[in-house]
Amino acid sequence: MTQKDEPATFQARVNLVMVPVVIRDRAGHAVGTLKKEDFQLFDRGKAQEITRFSIERPDDTGEKNKNVSVPDGQSAPLDIPDRFVAYLFDDIHLQFGDLARSRDAAIANIGSLRASDRAAVFTTSGQTMQDFTDDRDQLHAALMKIMPHPIAHMNVQECPDLDYYMADMIVNKNDPTALQGAVADYISCAHLSGPAVASAPQLVTAMAQRWTSMGDQETRVALGTLLDVVRRVSGAPGERSIILASPGFITPEQHQELSQIMDRAVRAKIVINTLDARGLWTDPSLDASRRATEFNAMRIRNDYLRFAASAAEDVLAEIASGTGGTWFHNNNDLKQGFKDLNDIPQYVYLLGFSPQNLKMNGDFHALKVSLVKTASAGMNVAARKGYYAPKRLESAEETAKQEVEDALFSREEMQELPMELHTQFFKTATGAKVSVLCHMDVKRLKFRKETDRNNDNLVVVSALFDRNGNLAQAIKKTIDFKLKDETLQRLQGPGITLRTQFDVKPGTYLLRVVVRDTEGQMMSAGNGAVRID
Repeated sequence: MTQKDEPATFQARVNLVMVPVVIRDRAGHAVGTLKKEDFQLFDRGKAQEITRFSIERPDDTGEKNKNVSVPDGQSAPLDIPDRFVAYLFDDIHLQFGDLARSRDAAIANIGSLRASDRAAVFTTSGQTMQDFTDDRDQLHAALMKIMPHPIAHMNVQECPDLDYYMADMIVNKNDPTALQGAVADYISCAHLSGPAVASAPQLVTAMAQRWTSMGDQETRVALGTLLDVVRRVSGAPGERSIILASPGFITPEQHQELSQIMDRAVRAKIVINTLDARGLWTDPSLDASRRATEFNAMRIRNDYLRFAASAAEDVLAEIASGTGGTWFHNNNDLKQGFKDLNDIPQYVYLLGFSPQNLKMNGDFHALKVSLVKTASAGMNVAARKGYYAPKRLESAEETAKQEVEDALFSREEMQELPMELHTQFFKTATGAKVSVLCHMDVKRLKFRKETDRNNDNLVVVSALFDRNGNLAQAIKKTIDFKLKDETLQRLQGPGITLRTQFDVKPGTYLLRVVVRDTEGQMMSAGNGAVRID
């Protein structure tokens, strides 16, 4: 039996498609009494077999602290964090008035967080960031620093009056109506006449290409930050959610990236709630500050302003429904919005299926979730709308690593393998040493017989999180069993105990241990805690 220690480093898989579903009754309350046979799942109109089914109860997280293993003579710390909320402000797309209102509403919402909650503040531009903390003053200070940081849109109305949506329709969709309206506007605002009119289409197309480039950059930055926040939140050991405050934005060429973000959030059991920071929707064509122009150009422009507003809010709705979250929109009471979004649905169903004959081509697959007739009366179904096929399948090694990582950054107890977890600590001159003892019953492991040896591989990952849920240290042990029959027989009585030791400074730490074996593909996970004064 050989053993190897190494630092644990962690990093999408669409082989198994997970579809979060929230069912609400007529009163808007989440329903948690349905069973697997109550659901129907369709991929591109074809019925799929639901191979995985679970009901997530986010508000059960606090109960997990009752099962925390602590050293002898020490009670479980009272301030173990069990809920993490990331406030993400889209300062790239938000105008100052909307940003200020949503920022003030978030400040009020943060004041109502529980002692065991941790909150973080991020912005899509990356200009403002406050990592997870329970210090309300730090969170307040970070929120007050947020200001608009646009990349493309300007405060002045250009000639012609273009935006990302209309420019994309001209450049990428070859929409003749959009080009006609922009050309008419350009001729009017630039006061063109004579031979100069003939060159207007080429000039407008060039301007549209510039707007498309800037708009693409805005969307890439916003989605890149959202992905970074999902990654950061997925490393928090407990109930996790993101509140995205944004006016919405369009993703004409970034559907694959958006799908990957939702895939990662669903896999990490992160709910992304979205808040339309514009509040009550008003027809953008009624904006009196816009420059008057030629009638036909104005009519076309107003149509595309409405199309753009609808497309922008559709993205917020898609992100929320795709991760089991809620979309708050068309309402000026943003304080109530943050309050509603901070209350994660009491029940979220996770339906999993493996697509049959799936082509690795990156194509979009529309999904539909419905209830059988006996369960559908008065029920409202909110579910993920679709996914993008992967361009390659992950190997068994990549899948195993992902499973261990997903388990490590949750608080779920798993006992597929017989594991007992104990912690010890003693103080040193510079801090303390924390020992994690993981006892395994070898009788439950599955061994593969090869010649005269019994083979299996065991991966044990131990991690310490600080009081704000930040990963402090993680160590992975890999144990390769190549046991003769007599050695295996001898170990089946007492089992084996694996020790991992951490050097730490005084403080409160949450411990998480995950064990996975290769042959049986079974996992166990447990929690511990230690407070060093």
